Amino acid sequence: MSDSSATSAVTVSDNPEAGRYEAYVDGTLAGIAQYIRTHELIAFVHTEVEPAFEGRGVGGSLVRTSLDAARAQGLAVLAVCPFYTGWIARHSDYQDLLYAKRSSVTD
Repeated sequence: MSDSSATSAVTVSDNPEAGRYEAYVDGTLAGIAQYIRTHELIAFVHTEVEPAFEGRGVGGSLVRTSLDAARAQGLAVLAVCPFYTGWIARHSDYQDLLYAKRSSVTD
């Protein structure tokens, strides 16, 4: 007996009022990626996937969709969340988005 829900599509959308991206599977909230956004930077601070949806690509869909949006909006990315940090480390085509300190001023 196969589990057809394991192949269900993940739909991700931005919910700016809540400061998070939301992933849905068959209309059910499956995961979130919370962020803080400025005019030039988006910091991803927390990612959470509901236990029933773990291992089904929800986290990866959240990261890929949100990073693609950051790129399209010209935003640098600050990966505070360990899930984002690890995912970006494994996907070199997104490393150019990472925020780099521009100032060399020291105390």
